Amino acid sequence: MRPKIDVAECIRTDIVAGHLAFGARVTIDQLATRYKLSHMPIREALRQLAGEGLVVLEPNKGATVRDVNTEFVSQIMDLRVGIESHLTRRAARRATPDDIARLRDIEDELERAIERRAYDEVLAHNQRFHSLINAVADSVDGANMVDRHWMLIMALWRVHGHSDERFAGVASDHQHLIMALESGDEMGAEMLMGAHVMKSKQMLIKRMLSADAPAMEPGTARD
Repeated sequence: MRPKIDVAECIRTDIVAGHLAFGARVTIDQLATRYKLSHMPIREALRQLAGEGLVVLEPNKGATVRDVNTEFVSQIMDLRVGIESHLTRRAARRATPDDIARLRDIEDELERAIERRAYDEVLAHNQRFHSLINAVADSVDGANMVDRHWMLIMALWRVHGHSDERFAGVASDHQHLIMALESGDEMGAEMLMGAHVMKSKQMLIKRMLSADAPAMEPGTARD
């Protein structure tokens, strides 16, 4: 039996990597052929990616690929700064000892993955860490807004690369966030999360602009 694949993740990664050209129109037939799938999972994936702002759907035609440039990423990250800061403040009011223990367990796994340089695992644990804080905040709408672009941000990091410097900073930020949440320091937790996401934004955009990062010019496709 052929293993099930995450179609949206495949298309998302191909867009970020430049394999599907920015501004290009892609049809369901083309994508079905590319990924060797039927039309239904392609349609579902395109609807999901349209919700993330990665593609613009064209009725009965397919979709146009969005230009994932630094301006687009900057806007996404600025929204995350505001929303995640607010959610973390709410979480500081609500966090229980059990919540703190779960955050510490996730952070322990994340830091062990950093030591092994298993960066895909680090990204997954990082998502779990932030998702738990957002769940504790008990704001479904806020969490959904953050989740909308989470997979895109992860794909961008995979394409543009990781660094020991970045993840050492992530671990330090997380430890300080846990302390603020444990003490119920709403303002401190809010400020720490805002700074944490802003640092991530600055480092990601730096990687995108770096001469060592893959070029992603509009209209350029690489296969």
